[in-house]
Amino acid sequence: MSKNIAKHSSTSRIKNAASFLLLISTGLVMALAAVSAAESKTSKSAYPDAHWVAQNTILLPNNLQSTDWELRSSDSERSHSFAKSIPLTKTDLVSSIGSKFPHLADYQAFTFSGSVADQRSLLKRKLEVISVDEKQRLSIQVGGAIDDLFTSSDADADEVTDYGATVSESGPSFVLWAPRARSVAVRLFTADKKLIGKAEMVEDKKSGVWRTAVSKSASSKEISYYQYEIVQHHYASQKVETIIVTDPYSLGLSANGEHSLIVDLDSPATQPKGWQAHPIPALDRPEQQIIYEAHIGDFSALDESTPEESRGKYSAFSHASSAPMTHLKGLRDAGLNTFHLLPVYDIGTVNEVRSERISLDWTVEATCNLLSNNAEFCRSESPNKTLKEVLNEFDPLHSEAQALVEAINEQDDYNWGYDPVHYTVPEGSYASDADGISRILEFRQLVQTLHEMDLRVIMDVVYNHTYEAALERTSVLDKVVPGYYHRLNPKSGQIEQSTCCDNTATERVMMAKLMVDSLIVWARDYKIDGFRFDLMGHQPKSLMLKAREAVQLVDEDTYFYGEGWNFGEVANNAQFVQATQNELAGTSIGTFTDRLRDAIRGGSSFVDGDALRMGQGIGNGLLFDPNELNINADKGALTQTYQNYLAITKLGLAANLRDFPTPGPDGKTSLGREIPYGNTGAGYALDPADTINYVSKHDNQTLWDNNQYRLPNAMSANDRARLQLQALSYPMLAQGIPFIHMGSELARSKSFLRDSYDFGHWFNKVDFTAQNNNYHVGLPPAIKDQRNWKLISQLIKNNQGRDQLTAEQINFIHKGFKDLLSIRSQSPLFSLARNEQIQQRLSFPESPAGTILMALDDGYLNNDLENLDPQWSQIIVIFNHSPKQKSVDLQNAETLSLHPVLKSSVDKTLSEVSIAANSVDVPAYTTAVLVRQ
Repeated sequence: MSKNIAKHSSTSRIKNAASFLLLISTGLVMALAAVSAAESKTSKSAYPDAHWVAQNTILLPNNLQSTDWELRSSDSERSHSFAKSIPLTKTDLVSSIGSKFPHLADYQAFTFSGSVADQRSLLKRKLEVISVDEKQRLSIQVGGAIDDLFTSSDADADEVTDYGATVSESGPSFVLWAPRARSVAVRLFTADKKLIGKAEMVEDKKSGVWRTAVSKSASSKEISYYQYEIVQHHYASQKVETIIVTDPYSLGLSANGEHSLIVDLDSPATQPKGWQAHPIPALDRPEQQIIYEAHIGDFSALDESTPEESRGKYSAFSHASSAPMTHLKGLRDAGLNTFHLLPVYDIGTVNEVRSERISLDWTVEATCNLLSNNAEFCRSESPNKTLKEVLNEFDPLHSEAQALVEAINEQDDYNWGYDPVHYTVPEGSYASDADGISRILEFRQLVQTLHEMDLRVIMDVVYNHTYEAALERTSVLDKVVPGYYHRLNPKSGQIEQSTCCDNTATERVMMAKLMVDSLIVWARDYKIDGFRFDLMGHQPKSLMLKAREAVQLVDEDTYFYGEGWNFGEVANNAQFVQATQNELAGTSIGTFTDRLRDAIRGGSSFVDGDALRMGQGIGNGLLFDPNELNINADKGALTQTYQNYLAITKLGLAANLRDFPTPGPDGKTSLGREIPYGNTGAGYALDPADTINYVSKHDNQTLWDNNQYRLPNAMSANDRARLQLQALSYPMLAQGIPFIHMGSELARSKSFLRDSYDFGHWFNKVDFTAQNNNYHVGLPPAIKDQRNWKLISQLIKNNQGRDQLTAEQINFIHKGFKDLLSIRSQSPLFSLARNEQIQQRLSFPESPAGTILMALDDGYLNNDLENLDPQWSQIIVIFNHSPKQKSVDLQNAETLSLHPVLKSSVDKTLSEVSIAANSVDVPAYTTAVLVRQ
């Protein structure tokens, strides 16, 4: 779940995001998530909103006192001055409108007179619905009417294909959709952002599209940048504004997105050498993907083997001999094939002017000269020390490190990027120069480099919200068409913020078009191989299917996946059929499954304090069997939770299929949908490509940190390392698609930080030399984890260093993970492509407590099966997640052998796997893979 993602400009944003975290933690509390963020806001009207939903049709709430109403409009800026009144006549709600707006189905319908042209003109004016006796005044939402009036016919706004700036031999042309505008001009700038002049644009009143072209002349040859100047009434100020804004269809930008760049993506100047013809890796089926999630900054920002000018940049990927690239090549050689980039489009929270954003290499003096706050370290530390040196000297059991990080986070060089401004331009802070075409050229070079390494490239996209709206600095969409692009609370009219920020209305035609058009650019012009959608459940299922179909026209093997969580104002299909886990079943659009995650890690990732510690009743995952470990708690309750996790884990290994027969601990077999997960069924997938399996990603505590909260103090460092590797073995050997958080294979720690979206490289560091896993570098930031400080300090003291890994132990996990990569990628039996194949070939024979026995058949048990694996007739996987060696009964075991990859494994304990005639002994905390020729 991507959340709490922007450098918040106000306390209210932080509170909204924090509430969001608590609401969507797991399926156990999904029912609570329907609470709307808008409930905490002050309504802009004493009465609920009216809704203009279609031509001549307005919906009003049922509980109003008055019965006679008028639609009033005016050009006046005075709050209650209206020049024109149109009577509203009560009528029956048309079924097609009721089905299109199900959340308004209990409203009463009214009609009014006027031609289509008149209604289009009304949208340019100030509007309210007022009772005839003038005792009640309602604000009016117009998104539905805009769609109906400007996109419901042929050759309307949604058929236009040339939005933005287009370069031609005759000069640049500009196209903008702004149906509420009274006038629009394009402001023209030189390369150094000097205003040359402006050109008035002409509106096609049928579509609301404004156009102009600038003929090539001596002056127009100097044009590099542009902005739009729009005159229109805006709801945020309740007056006519002259708004200066960039282009929603920008393909390039100046630093900090202040100007849109006129650029031709087909120009050789924007393409690295060999771009057009470079090879793009292909896969036979999406289930073959092994996805590795990375953040551009985390990859290289603190890596000393990367040249300083490239650290944290796109260009870091061009330094083949650096530690990060050497590490990535090693994973590639072992079988990694897909590289997932956290957001790389233009974001709103990192200053793109390098000299104005703080890095850990800055001195205290330089930092404090820039900071507007009076941070403690500014008064106490030597001015010539770098921030990195200061942080290294702090006691990690104290709070100084987090205080420094929090003091600089508004002006530092870090954010995950879930704060979109321009959807279709690479982020400038990762480029050598945020102005001009550098960001385009260098991002393309990154993609090309990964492709030439035989890695496909996935891009993380966030079309469900924008960082800001209304007339705020980084608002774009809401400045161009006020009140249209964002989803409004039906009663208060405030922009919904259940995602954390200003939710977009992707159910609207032109927001959907913007999303689809943007995806096509990334796929066609940047050769992106697939997309991960943030909070995808806030978008219609129909849009996701339409978008994929459109992208497949330019990239036939693209893959879509994302977060299919069900919460917020759209929960339970309240406004449309959502793109959620259950609704997307059978589409091969993947959704992250929280089921396997929770079964391995333990319950909610969002709880605080002692609830994170073992035995507190939330469930501690499959790795924490209450009957095997010394837990001082209600073992009866925990055992029941553990047994449920055991069934969910088996189901997860079977791609979380809705109809997979899953054996339970009592000998009873249940279908996947019958296994309880909170208040729903665990199984929801109908196809293995529906399922993304993971135990760690950028959200929440890392796998390592999560485990340290729950493991016994007395557990050795070696066993902790073994459990880290074993936890990764579940998604790696499961049906469906495995998803790995960068650094998990190095026991990556964020020093217990629950949500590191904006807390810099100190807590987000990944050491690709595998010398240190960044554990215990300071108490995590107070705003996220202060309630956990006491527990963290106690754990670290009580563990007495047993939670500190040596370089040897980190490399053990790293090399063991590469073994898992090799094993998975060498056999198609781990990436079966169809539901029926999994039903036919995968089974879970009975095995002793503390173990799971998984069998994959390729003709050993059923000679009628098509031969998929040329090497093996059967693969047996034994997960021994107990602290004891286990003997597993297995018929004809003597014909099995340890997988060849494991015979030379770094894990010397695997030599203790003992195969007898009808049994196999497996060491503690070990995943053993056996094969039959």
